[in-house]
Amino acid sequence: MNSASSLPPFRLIVTGGGTGGHTYPALTAVRTLRARLAEEGRALDVLWIGAQDGLEARVAPAEGIAFTPVSTGKLRRASNPLMMVSPSNVRDMARVPLGVAQARRAILAFRPDVVLATGGYVAVPAGLAARMCRRPLVLHEQTVRLGLANRKLAGSATRIAVSSESSLPLLPAAVRGIAVVTGNPVRPEVLGGDADKAVWSLGLRGFDRRLPTVYVTGGAQGAQQINDVVRDTLPWLLEQANVVHQCGPANFDALRAQLPLLRPDLAARYHLTGFVGPELPDVLALADLVISRSGAGTLAELTALGKPAVFVPLATSAGNEQVHNARYLEAAGAAVTLRGDVTPDALRAAAAPLLADPALRATMSARARAHGRPDAAARLTDLLLATATR
Repeated sequence: MNSASSLPPFRLIVTGGGTGGHTYPALTAVRTLRARLAEEGRALDVLWIGAQDGLEARVAPAEGIAFTPVSTGKLRRASNPLMMVSPSNVRDMARVPLGVAQARRAILAFRPDVVLATGGYVAVPAGLAARMCRRPLVLHEQTVRLGLANRKLAGSATRIAVSSESSLPLLPAAVRGIAVVTGNPVRPEVLGGDADKAVWSLGLRGFDRRLPTVYVTGGAQGAQQINDVVRDTLPWLLEQANVVHQCGPANFDALRAQLPLLRPDLAARYHLTGFVGPELPDVLALADLVISRSGAGTLAELTALGKPAVFVPLATSAGNEQVHNARYLEAAGAAVTLRGDVTPDALRAAAAPLLADPALRATMSARARAHGRPDAAARLTDLLLATATR
C-alpha cells in the first residue's frame, strides 16, 4: 500500500496575468493548493505560463514558481468595430498562433493534472493549448461579466469558476452547466488586520477614535480623479472623520503641499501616504468607510471584510467592468457608486449619510458581507482537485 508521502506531486499549470487583478488570485490559489496538499503529505509542482513583460513574470519567480514566457497579442478595444482592425491589433493577433505552439510544447513537457487560467490576454494561447493537449482547463473569472480572454476560452473549458451568483445568467447558455460559484480568492492576511496596530504603526496620534475613519485609495499607483475630488472635499471630510489617504507615489508631493491650508486640528486627522504595503490589513480593519475604485480584487476584499464603500469606477476599465462591479453591489445595498463627472458635492452627498449614521454603516456592512466569500481560495482549490486528471 502506498503511503501519502509516496504519492507523485500534483502538477498544476497556471496561466494569466498582466495586471494584479488576474495575477494575485492565481497566486493565492497556488498557495492554498500547496498548503492543502502538504496536509496530505503531497507536493505541488507548478509552472506559470505568462507574458515576459507581465506582472506575473516578476511574481511567479519571487514565489519560487517556474515561469515560461510565451508570445501573445493584446486586443485593443474600440467602440467602432472598424477601428479594431488596426495595424497594432493585426500584428498582435498574428503572434497568437506562435504563443499557442509555445504553450503546447510547455504543456506536453510538463504534463499537468489541470490548467488554471485566470484571464488577461496572455491566458488565451495556454488555454487553447490545454484543449489541444486534452488537459482539463479551469477558468476563473474575477469580475461580474466574463472578460474577453475568458469569453474566448469558455468553449474550451472543463469548468468555469465565477465570483458571484449574478455572473451565472450572464454566461453563454452553452457553458452555464459547467460553471460554479467559488468567489474571488482573497489573501488570508487581508482578513486578519488589527485597527489598533494601524494607529500605532502609521503614527496616527491625532486621530479621534470617536469619529469614523475613511480609507481613500486609488490602487498602488493612485487615481487622479479620486485624489482631486477628495482634495477638494477634504476640509468638510475631516470635520466628519479621520482619513487615511493612499494617493500613489507620483501624487504625494502635490497633495502634501496642500496640508498647510488645513486647520491644525483637522490636519492631525489626516494621514497622507503614497503607498500602503504590509500594513494594508490593519488599515482596512481601522476603516469604517472606503472610497475607492471598483476593481474585482477590491470588491472581493471589501465584501469579505464587510466594509461599506463609495465606489468611483474607472470609466476606461476593460469592458466597463468596474462599472458593472460597482452597480452589482450598489443594487444589493452594499455600496454607493459615483459615475461620470464626480464632483465634491456628489462625494459629500454620498458620504455624509454614512459618516453620520453608524446604524446605516452597519446595515451596509452586513449587506456587503453577505456577498463576500472569504473561503474563495479554498473553493477554487476544491474545484481544481475535483477537475484534475485522475
